[in-house]
Amino acid sequence: MSDWDYIVVGAGSAGCVVAKRLSDAGHRVLVLEAGGKDNYHWVHIPMGYLYCIGNPRTDWMYRTAPVDGLNGRSLLYPRGKVLGGCSSINGMLYLRGQAADYDGWRQMGLTGWGWDDVLPYFLKSEDYVDGPSDMHGTGGEWRVENQRLHWDLLDDWMEAAAAWGLPKVTDFNTGDNEGVGYFRVNQRNGWRMNTAKAFLRTATGKTLKVETQAHTRRILIEDGRAVGVEYERTGRILQARAGAEVILCAGAVNSPQILQLSGIGPGDLLQEHGIAVQHDAPQVGANLQDHLQLRCAWRLTRAKTLNTMANSLWGKAMIGMEYAMRRSGPMSMAPSQLGAFSKSRPDLATADLEYHVQPLSLEAFGQPLHNFPAITASVCNLRPQSRGTVQIASADPHQAPVIAPNYLSTEGDLQVARDAIRQVRAIMAQSPMQRYAPEEMKPGAQAQTDAELAQAAGDVGTTIFHPTCTVRMGGDDAPLDGQMRLRGIGGLRVVDASAMPAIPSGNTNAPTIMMAEKASDMILMAARG
Repeated sequence: MSDWDYIVVGAGSAGCVVAKRLSDAGHRVLVLEAGGKDNYHWVHIPMGYLYCIGNPRTDWMYRTAPVDGLNGRSLLYPRGKVLGGCSSINGMLYLRGQAADYDGWRQMGLTGWGWDDVLPYFLKSEDYVDGPSDMHGTGGEWRVENQRLHWDLLDDWMEAAAAWGLPKVTDFNTGDNEGVGYFRVNQRNGWRMNTAKAFLRTATGKTLKVETQAHTRRILIEDGRAVGVEYERTGRILQARAGAEVILCAGAVNSPQILQLSGIGPGDLLQEHGIAVQHDAPQVGANLQDHLQLRCAWRLTRAKTLNTMANSLWGKAMIGMEYAMRRSGPMSMAPSQLGAFSKSRPDLATADLEYHVQPLSLEAFGQPLHNFPAITASVCNLRPQSRGTVQIASADPHQAPVIAPNYLSTEGDLQVARDAIRQVRAIMAQSPMQRYAPEEMKPGAQAQTDAELAQAAGDVGTTIFHPTCTVRMGGDDAPLDGQMRLRGIGGLRVVDASAMPAIPSGNTNAPTIMMAEKASDMILMAARG
């Protein structure tokens, strides 16, 4: 007799959804989360991401290996280690990607994953601020609201983008996101909405158990089938068994790591670390795709920005008071307020660049704001050609894996980076921004030639925290089939961003929740026989 019907590894963006849907259907579900409870106040205050990223209380504290394309730099690689996972520390932006992304998945042979197939799953959990429509749902668990602050400077950047040629849009989530406008956010009344609040705490099943500080060591496999999980909690090594399935929802870094520690992955890598090969799967941990952002910044004159507001005790006091009284102002802001999607060259069918525009500047994430007015317009390549890897460094489940993103490792990605820098400069040169006498700080106006721009992209490029595709769905060479089942091992699915066959053209949190909704239906259908 098994302890549980289902064991869900990871209470993040996907795991919380799966756990709720399965337990609400009457199944016995155990959720194992390596992090702690989401009772840290900075999880719930929107600007708290500044205190959650790089904090071992809420972040796995990963770093990448040195990246040649970034001129040998190693990057911080935040991943949520807390109930709610990355939805507890991310930028809160609600973006689905483009219809062409999912139609592309279907064209890869993944029947049932086209835009028309997945749109109902986006709507299923949505609670959209402007009410229901063909493109939006209401009454679901996942709240989507307007941002609760305003900057004249961002309005002017939007006018500059429009003058350059981008249409103004009010909704990036209708299937074609080209244009410039304000992002919608996963908040409720000025508080962050994470998946722990939205899904775990609304679960009605009587047989749902959530264990925090439960570090999964490996999946238990018997006769070619996943039968349970070995995990560590309060210094003890424990086991739990699942009668139906083990569902891995640990994310694009931890899911391939756990599989490899369990003997599922590239056979030579496993043998190198003394792990018995249960299933030789060369693609587990391969195909890492991420969005690299180029943080382009300008010093301004006569502009109201967060730099000027937050660099005095009086300014900080006013910011705190506004949030305390009205749940608005800078403490309610997402990392990026204004966005844009554009084409790096005119012959493309859909936008391949995404902008995150911020009324602030700093040397690097986590460092102090500059003490002068400035604007940052980060731009990222939505469809990178570069592919990276996630591989265990040892058989020790507490040792971080080696994360090698291989950014800017193709000439195609380098060309998009050059085009992106030139494009953001063109937008900044429009008259609505020239009133601020902008002075380019990053990457610096001295970078002009192709070689100089490639060097500059390597200097300013950094992750925008969208790792995907490391245990991808796909054809026979992919680790997962279209039902998110692991090929070669029974009773095991991977349901998180690692299962994406290709990275979407936008932020990845909403697509991950959509995939968890669709996977839950697949799992329940299989349970019914």
